[in-house]
Amino acid sequence: MQRLLMEKLIAWKENPDKKPLILQGVRQCGKTYLLQEFASRYYEDVFYCKFDEDKSLADFFEPNLTPQRIIKDMSLFRDKDIKPQKTLLIFDEIQSCGKALTSLKYFCEDAPEYHIIAAGSLLGVAVPKGTSFPVGKVEFLTLFPLNFYEFLLAQNEMLANHLKDSPPRDIVWQTFRSQLEEKYRDFQVVGGMPEVVQSWIDHKSIEKVEKIQNQIITSYENDFAKYAPISYFPKLSAIWNAIPSQLAKENRKFIFSQVKKSWRAKDLEDALEWLIRSGLVYKIEVIEKPYIPISAYADHTYFKLYMCDVGLLRRVANLPSSVLFAKTDNYREFKGAMAENFVCCELKRLYKENIYYWTAQGSGKAEVDFIIQDDAYIIPIEVKAGTASHARSLLQYCQKYNPEKSVLTSLDHDKESILPLYAFWNLKEWLKNK
Repeated sequence: MQRLLMEKLIAWKENPDKKPLILQGVRQCGKTYLLQEFASRYYEDVFYCKFDEDKSLADFFEPNLTPQRIIKDMSLFRDKDIKPQKTLLIFDEIQSCGKALTSLKYFCEDAPEYHIIAAGSLLGVAVPKGTSFPVGKVEFLTLFPLNFYEFLLAQNEMLANHLKDSPPRDIVWQTFRSQLEEKYRDFQVVGGMPEVVQSWIDHKSIEKVEKIQNQIITSYENDFAKYAPISYFPKLSAIWNAIPSQLAKENRKFIFSQVKKSWRAKDLEDALEWLIRSGLVYKIEVIEKPYIPISAYADHTYFKLYMCDVGLLRRVANLPSSVLFAKTDNYREFKGAMAENFVCCELKRLYKENIYYWTAQGSGKAEVDFIIQDDAYIIPIEVKAGTASHARSLLQYCQKYNPEKSVLTSLDHDKESILPLYAFWNLKEWLKNK
């Protein structure tokens, strides 16, 4: 299964001034598979350490954190030399070994010739107390679940590559419109978790897909109990399970009192921050004015929450796949939520933190789903789940602020001003031609 992040891993390897790399990402998004594939293609040798499964691996870091001693002991342990630039060291689930994480600082300073990639699912929330984080001594990459392009690439590589090389208004997009719409619908059911995607490719079985999705959701809930403070556990589960119902509302705003009537914002803020830092949920804050820097105009208390994967959102919401496959409209309100979550996940890959939304002051009716900062541009993005070709909120925003660029995305492909949802992964290329 091809992942776009492979290109960045190759660039890291070829950089003569590299630092140890930390690959972040939620559990089961494919970090281990990607690193093992990277090692097999581009290195002569690999030494793989998974700290959450083999606790004895922590012994390598107990006497001291001198890189030369650690390398010697690891070589003796495996009865094979660890060679600079030729052996890739993979420290998987590094949050389970605080001293291994700290050691990256010394590898950076004293032994940069060794290639090390650390991976962690919960680095933002599960690092042991007392661990000295190697600030400034490591590089970071984030792996997300598959986006729609990678999902398409896994099933029809020729078509995916053809689309990648074609502008979104090229005739090829129109030619394959029906097939792309079908794949987009499939993606809302399956989502982007690699094991789920592979099961769908192999079996086309909804039952198998949902069984794996349920297992992933259970593993996340187990992490709540394993890594979060005890007092957080019921709050984490309550927030996580409340996201679908809050997205089903017309304005999508997350309201703490609707999680549980007896809980207020101050009771849930710490648990919410845990979910955000773990990467499981995305917090999209409202802005009052679309000016640069966009972060200066955000209201941290007024926000929407989305899940890290649209397929998992469907399962947590208990939305039957038959609803999407039957192309009915009896889930009209949640259909919009699914489309927004899909777009949010694509935007997180492209823009990371500079993602917000806008509502008209004094009115709860006009709301632009996403506002992004792309270099010097502030760009409004309106999402329509069906084939709508008009967006009143976007029009009101444009009349008020006159942005140089704006985006309306829907399943309508008949107007050049609309970016189809199944082409949204190509947003940056589309914006170049606006």
